[in-house]
Amino acid sequence: MVNRLELEGVGMTSKRTRDRLVQRLVDQGVSNRSVLDVVANTPRHIFLEEALSHRAYEDTSLPIGHGQTISQPYIVARMTEILLGAGGTLSRVLEIGTGCGYQTAVLAQLVERVYSVERIKPLQIQARERLRRLKLHNVDFRHADGGLGWPDEGAVFDGILSAAAPREIPARLYRQLAPNGVLVIPVGDDQQILTLVIRVGDTDEFKTQKLEPVRFVPLLSGVTR
Repeated sequence: MVNRLELEGVGMTSKRTRDRLVQRLVDQGVSNRSVLDVVANTPRHIFLEEALSHRAYEDTSLPIGHGQTISQPYIVARMTEILLGAGGTLSRVLEIGTGCGYQTAVLAQLVERVYSVERIKPLQIQARERLRRLKLHNVDFRHADGGLGWPDEGAVFDGILSAAAPREIPARLYRQLAPNGVLVIPVGDDQQILTLVIRVGDTDEFKTQKLEPVRFVPLLSGVTR
C-alpha cells in the first residue's frame, strides 16, 4: 500500500536531484521499489529549517534543533525496507521518536496507520503540521516517553521502528509486538548496532538479528515541553 502525496505547493526540488539521491540508496543496497519511490517523492526539504534546506537531498543526517537530527536518507530507507521485508501486513506501526516527521511521512505512505511518539513537544508540533501539509492523515501522535512505547494499556503493533538508540531494548517494546510482529531498532551506547527482533507467533519467544553499525541519538527517558 502506497499513499500518493499531494505535492502541489511544497516546492519540490528537481527530479534530477532526487533521482541522484535514490541512485545513491540503490548503490548502498536498498532494493525495495516502493521504499525508493516514496523517498524520491517525499519533499525532505520541508522537514528542515530554511538555512539547511539546500542540503536536503544529500545522503546525510542534519540538525533539526533540540539536540536532534533528521536521519540520513539511507538509514530511513534501510530501516523501512527491513520493517516491510520482515513483517506481514503492517496495519499498525509504532514509531519511537517522531523528530521532524520525515521518517513518519515515509512510513505513512507505506503502511495503514502510524502511531508516532515524541518526547520533545516543539518537534512534535512541527511534525504534525508538516504531515498535515502533505495531507498524510493516517498518523496518530503522542507526546510521551518513547521507552514506554505507546502509552495506551494493551496496545500492540505489527511493526515498531525506533529512531533513537537505547542501551538495551526496553521490555515494554517486546510486550507491544503483536504475534509475528517486527521491531527494528538501533541498540547500544558508544557502539550501536541496528537490530531486528521478530516475535515468534503468539509466544514469548523472540528471534534477534544484528544487522549493521549505525549512529543515532540516544533514547532518553522523560518528556520536555
